[in-house]
Amino acid sequence: MRDKDTQTPVLTRENRHGVVTLCLNNPAKFNTLSEAMMTALQRELDTIRTDESVRCVVLSGQGKAFCAGHDLREMRSKPDIKYYQALFQQCGQLMQSIVNLPVPVIARVHGIATAAGCQLVASCDLAIASQSARFAVSGINVGLFCSTPAVALSRNIAPKRAFDMLTTGGFIDAPTALEWGLISEVVADNALDAALAAKVETITSKSPSAIRIGKSMFYQQQQMPLEKAYKYAGDVMAGNMMEQDAGEGIDAFLEKRTPIWK
Repeated sequence: MRDKDTQTPVLTRENRHGVVTLCLNNPAKFNTLSEAMMTALQRELDTIRTDESVRCVVLSGQGKAFCAGHDLREMRSKPDIKYYQALFQQCGQLMQSIVNLPVPVIARVHGIATAAGCQLVASCDLAIASQSARFAVSGINVGLFCSTPAVALSRNIAPKRAFDMLTTGGFIDAPTALEWGLISEVVADNALDAALAAKVETITSKSPSAIRIGKSMFYQQQQMPLEKAYKYAGDVMAGNMMEQDAGEGIDAFLEKRTPIWK
């Protein structure tokens, strides 16, 4: 998909040794989640979902910001309830696709991540942010409660902190986002790419099948009562033990050698 004003691709993709980097590529609009951007992202995620060669996905943003949320000008130009319902349903499906992807998704966050951009960060499995990054769900400042971002936000941080962000529209800095659980790591601005590379290298050094099994299990059990979660997790782990990689990994540990994954 291309930006209708500049005719440049709104999203770029890079493939490197099983790692797919999807870069939001509309810096003039702070990488807003326009219809075109969400459509392009959804298409790539759908492709990645069935590609067993992919080991990890990185989401990044071009220019000064990670993502400034929905394109308000585009939204305002189409004042129709059915359009808005379809738009937010599209966004919700996109966020769920990230969670349902069988491989880890890491947000590389710099600049600002606001409203649906903050939702995008919260929907990723991991998020590494630069020291100067800032986060907000700022719809309330224009008379719009960030209801859909609230879903992802409230599943990452404590309810009172989430509600505070949603009702004040105020920014939090990267160290606060780390303390609250919105992101997983903060590094110096000039160390962001190195930290991301180290995390990707660590993840891709593990068993591909174990990572895929584990991500699915992790999110499934969160929705279950404790007893059911343990039963489910036990069954998943038993099945995992029957995987070739588990046998190879345990044998390699006992034999003090590096495992060779399937």
